[in-house]
Amino acid sequence: MESELFEKIREFARGRLSGGRFAHSERVADTAVLMCRRYGLDEDAGRIAGIAHDICKEIPDDEIISLASMDGLPFEEVEKAKPGLLHGRAAAVVLRSDFGIRDKDILDAVANHTFGRPGLCDLGKILFVADKIEPGRPQSTDEYRENLLSMSLAGAALSVAEENIDYLKKKGKVAAPITVSWVAQLRSGGGI
Repeated sequence: MESELFEKIREFARGRLSGGRFAHSERVADTAVLMCRRYGLDEDAGRIAGIAHDICKEIPDDEIISLASMDGLPFEEVEKAKPGLLHGRAAAVVLRSDFGIRDKDILDAVANHTFGRPGLCDLGKILFVADKIEPGRPQSTDEYRENLLSMSLAGAALSVAEENIDYLKKKGKVAAPITVSWVAQLRSGGGI
């Protein structure tokens, strides 16, 4: 059943994403499976979250806003300024409404893969990390991935989130407050 559901979502993603974005999603799914195996989580859930995380990435902003608003949560200021950042929340809505997914961890992981958030589930940490370290990313060498995956899951999430904040700073941008709060929680030992 899980493989049937995965294939349906995979075909949906293939039909909605550019070739490059779809290839990225497949690599994220593969990386998430490896990480689930490493950290003792459900590999099927990782595969589904990985292939689905960007299914709304390339749709128009007004559609993203409409879908994301269905989760009933307020928008962060950064999301209001750049609606494309809501693509994870929109994707979680699509997974629930179009594919009948009720698994709280899959929905949480997909909805929060862009920023992370305090209290993020372990599958969410895996998806956040997998999205940033999949082998197609320029910094993601075998050695880089091996080093990260030798850490605890929370430690790997912290490392990747801090790298992301540093990257944004170098670009003259500011990290989302929710990411900064998550990093503070991880630094204080929350989940490490």
